[in-house]
Amino acid sequence: MMFKKPIQKYLYAVCLFVLTEDLYAAGSGTNPFSVTASVGQICSISTTTPLAFALYDPVGANATVPLNAIGQISVACSKGAFGLTIGMGDGTHVVGAQRNMIGGTSSNLLQYNIFQPVSNLDSALCAFPGSLPWNSLGAGLLTLTSAPANTARFYNVCGTIAAGQDVAVDSYSDIVTASINF
Repeated sequence: MMFKKPIQKYLYAVCLFVLTEDLYAAGSGTNPFSVTASVGQICSISTTTPLAFALYDPVGANATVPLNAIGQISVACSKGAFGLTIGMGDGTHVVGAQRNMIGGTSSNLLQYNIFQPVSNLDSALCAFPGSLPWNSLGAGLLTLTSAPANTARFYNVCGTIAAGQDVAVDSYSDIVTASINF
């Protein structure tokens, strides 16, 4: 009988533990909660290749034939972004509607223009002479298709320096601001 009492105490302790555990785990509750996020229509634009013309020859080749060059910009937008246009500013040395580069040591102006590529497709080619001037208003904006992915798309910038300009020997430059509107 000596062994009967410790076993009874042990069984009593186990039963108490099991009953107590059931009391604490007897119920549960649930509550759903929302998880939300928004993806905004975001775009960025950068210069891939500057519009850099070769040597302008006002006496020989470019006395009668314009000098053409191609630059490139890239645009990346969030997938599905729509209503996208790219505008090109007039440049810092514009006179009226004419874009100009200014000489580095002289104040001579070298006239040029920027045209849109032949279509609004990624990497569309330039056609010279350009037919649609690229600026920041109305038809001068390049209208893009909706962004198919968030990867960069590339657009050629078609530049022309008009033939027959009588300008001094110098290095000419201008700054044009490219903008993505979304």
